[in-house]
Amino acid sequence: MNDEVLVQVKDLKMHFPIRTGVLNRTVGAIKAVDGITFDIAKGETLGLVGESGCGKTTAGRSILQLYRPTAGEVAFRGNDLARQGPDSIRRARRHMQMIFQDPYASLNPHMRVGEIIARPLRVHGITKSRREEKEMVADLMAKVGLNVSFRDRFPHEFSGGQRQRIGIARALATSPDFIVCDEPISALDVSIQAQIINLLEQLREELGLTYLFIAHDLSMVRYISTRVGVMYLGKMMELTGSDELYQHPLHPYTKALLSAIPIPDPPLERQRQRILLEGDLPSPANPPPGCKFSTRCPFATDHCRTVEPEFREATPRHWVACHYAEALDGVTPGQAKGMTRQ
Repeated sequence: MNDEVLVQVKDLKMHFPIRTGVLNRTVGAIKAVDGITFDIAKGETLGLVGESGCGKTTAGRSILQLYRPTAGEVAFRGNDLARQGPDSIRRARRHMQMIFQDPYASLNPHMRVGEIIARPLRVHGITKSRREEKEMVADLMAKVGLNVSFRDRFPHEFSGGQRQRIGIARALATSPDFIVCDEPISALDVSIQAQIINLLEQLREELGLTYLFIAHDLSMVRYISTRVGVMYLGKMMELTGSDELYQHPLHPYTKALLSAIPIPDPPLERQRQRILLEGDLPSPANPPPGCKFSTRCPFATDHCRTVEPEFREATPRHWVACHYAEALDGVTPGQAKGMTRQ
């Protein structure tokens, strides 16, 4: 990884209108992504984690402009895609691709594998002849560990892991610089997940790729990510280096997530303290005032429930959105009862 910033996201918002009645009137909005800011350096893998419904996938699709953001900036190589027209976005998409979560639904069942992988080559006019296209498809299949003789088969003839390799080959077809990996292993058997992760890491090193890796498996995210961002209800709660986040989390939500990771040592597993979150995830159509996590946070005070915390740099290169991040360092939920605003 170097210091060259490839993708810049500033105050990104993606709100989906809620409409009702015969007049289709707008009566509110689902705030799927509600003002997140981060950078991705060239060559790094930024992991994005959080509960289902927190806005991870919507954030990835908004960055690629598959959803046009409600507000904010998404700059790729310094150009704000949110302000560009369809033609400019189409040219940019040659350098920004996506690997989808479901390898079953993301492949056209009526197309042969060779045609699926070749489609981006045709759309962007990369190859000049059928022969060149055939050679590139063979090279892409070999890169992801697929037998070239399988090019005339249909997706249903492959296993889940093989289908995801097809999706990776398709994403690589345009020689992109940046790839959004939207939970690429969550639909796969555990025995196959490590193979796909190792393949992605190998391709990143060989081709100089940059990833936004969206997932909910915290142990896998630590393995592949350079930095990790934690989202909750459309907001970024914490962002720092991978090792720093796992060894020294500052936000109560991050601590709760990490406490749920099983430890492969029975004595240690029995001794550790779990942080159990009460209640359900609030609706993104009607988020709570103040800190979005205050309704479930064991440390929340009246100040948390009324004033939204700033996403700030608590320590060098460690960003957090919590009023009490420093004060809660090493504090358990039981010790925090009776806290007052400092």
